[in-house]
Parts: sequence; structure tokens; C-alpha cells
Amino acid sequence: MDDLDALLGALADPTRRRVVELLGAGPRRAGDLAAGVGVAATALSRHLQVLRSSGLVTVEPVAGDARGREYRLVPERLVAVRAWIDQVEAFWSEQLGSFKVHAERTRGPGRGPG
Repeated sequence: MDDLDALLGALADPTRRRVVELLGAGPRRAGDLAAGVGVAATALSRHLQVLRSSGLVTVEPVAGDARGREYRLVPERLVAVRAWIDQVEAFWSEQLGSFKVHAERTRGPGRGPG
């Protein structure tokens, strides 16, 4: 559950969600990401650190550029979030289905809605 908490915590911020969306289209440098989300590079650095700590984002050196680094999304990390959402959805679907059966049974024959 700690892993899921870290993922959800990282995705709780709208700036970080926007970074994830941008990286979904492909790797980008920090400057491109900062421009894409409309924040200063220093602010983006903190967001990227949170995303890296959660495992949602990795950083790699750019070939032929000693100082260049590209950030990449790790889409496999989103599997845990999707699995949790599916579990919650299944639970509530079952609960609502049971409530519907109960409501129809207690309403009795010949009674209309309301």
C-alpha cells in the first residue's frame, strides 16, 4: 500500500499530472517540461524529484550532450494505480448491484417507482 500511496501522492498535484501527460508523448528535457507546464525550472525540479521518487519518471543522459538529461515516463508504474481503481470500481459496482436488488425486492409487486 505504501507504493500506491507514493504514486497517488505524486499524482495528487496538477503540475505533476501535467508532466506525466507531457511525458506520455515521449521523453523531454527539463526545460521543455517547464515551458510545457508553465512553471519556473526551480519549481519543476521539485516536482520532478517527487515523480522520480515515486518511480513514475526516470532521467537519463542525452547521448552526445554531457550536461543534457531527458526525463521519461515509466508507464508500468501506472499499472498499480489502475489495479486499485479497478478494485474500487468492482467493489462499488457490486454494492450498487446488491442495493438495486434489495430496493426492487422491498418495493414489492405492483408498486411503481417513488
